[in-house]
Amino acid sequence: MKNFTFLTFATIFLTFAGAASAHESAGIAGGFVSGFLHPIFGWDHVVAMVAVGLWGAFLGRPAIWLLPVVFPLVMALGGVLGVMGVPIPAVETGIAASAVVLGAMVAIAARPPIWIAAVIVSVFAIFHGHAHGTELPNAANPLAYSIGFVTSTGLLHLSGIAFGLLVRWPAGKIAVRTAGGAIAMAGVGFLTGVV
Repeated sequence: MKNFTFLTFATIFLTFAGAASAHESAGIAGGFVSGFLHPIFGWDHVVAMVAVGLWGAFLGRPAIWLLPVVFPLVMALGGVLGVMGVPIPAVETGIAASAVVLGAMVAIAARPPIWIAAVIVSVFAIFHGHAHGTELPNAANPLAYSIGFVTSTGLLHLSGIAFGLLVRWPAGKIAVRTAGGAIAMAGVGFLTGVV
């Protein structure tokens, strides 16, 4: 547990430090840094990504690694659709609904079969990926941008997993479920325009 937590935080800090110094001259609008920062500065993306990690940790193996792997893979497909200009209706609604549904899954301690959990996560990943793809800055390198947003998405999943590992203890289960409820409520705020 200590090694996992240390590695998670070390990866986050090294990623931020490496990206900041390596791309200082390119500016925020270009490539990897732009893609990396896009999910982090969108609260609707942040809460959904953390919820995927929380739900995976809550479900245990194999979901703890399967859901956070499925999401970025399918999200990349959604990103390609966005870059290609393939329309998907109600993308912002789908992103907000992802926070509601994924947060609620954690809050109510839902334990569907793994394939159903993976399908739920995949459906919402398409919306998130499409938003990243359509918001791709014209000056950015699409490949570097994609690598950036997939990397930061993975790190957000890891932060959800790290917190979600608290489910090993009774008080931790309550904390994780409460976090899920807070994420679901944030999603309601995104849907209604309150947040």
